[in-house]
Amino acid sequence: MEKPLYPSPYMRITQGYGVGTHKNSFAIDDGGSDSGIDFILAPFTGVIKKIYPNDANEVWLESVDKVEYPDGTIDYMTMLFAHDNDVSNLKVGQVIPRGTRFYEEGTKGNVTGNHVHMECGKGKFTGSGWHKNESGYWSINNPKNPVDCLWIDDSIKVLNSNGYTFKKIESIKEETKKEEVTDNQNNTSTRKIELVFTCKKNGLYAIELKEN
Repeated sequence: MEKPLYPSPYMRITQGYGVGTHKNSFAIDDGGSDSGIDFILAPFTGVIKKIYPNDANEVWLESVDKVEYPDGTIDYMTMLFAHDNDVSNLKVGQVIPRGTRFYEEGTKGNVTGNHVHMECGKGKFTGSGWHKNESGYWSINNPKNPVDCLWIDDSIKVLNSNGYTFKKIESIKEETKKEEVTDNQNNTSTRKIELVFTCKKNGLYAIELKEN
């Protein structure tokens, strides 16, 4: 079971939840490593449920299976991302493996400075994906605190956590395990088997094998 990982390799939260334009929501903004444009990774293996290009190129990504939340919840998760300047490479129904670069920071919409707007929602994509909250801002349905949704690991450089404490795992490759392998001479050795790709439940795939 996957553990959703914080989607930016550089955590620099420039606006937290519950304040300003994030009032009455759990939205956070991440500015990446600097003022430039950094990429965003899929926090879990997910399917794109909606793309809304008429505002800030919002994209909704829903986990293909239930995931493990840091607060112990086991459920599907939906995340909303906003402000990428160009989402022409994405389409509804597209499956994005966890850890894949699929989105970028940007300034699409009514914003100043490159960043990505992120929101977490508990469960599957519902309705239109969002609703207008009490402060008049659009917020993801079934919002949930990102601290209770996302893990971090050593691959993420924390530049500014905005005072939030995210639970840490050893690595995004927590599925890696040891397997006993016996060679032709019956000599037993131990090696690590590493998950490098997760396919959909159906489909046709090819694997190229090379020496060593």
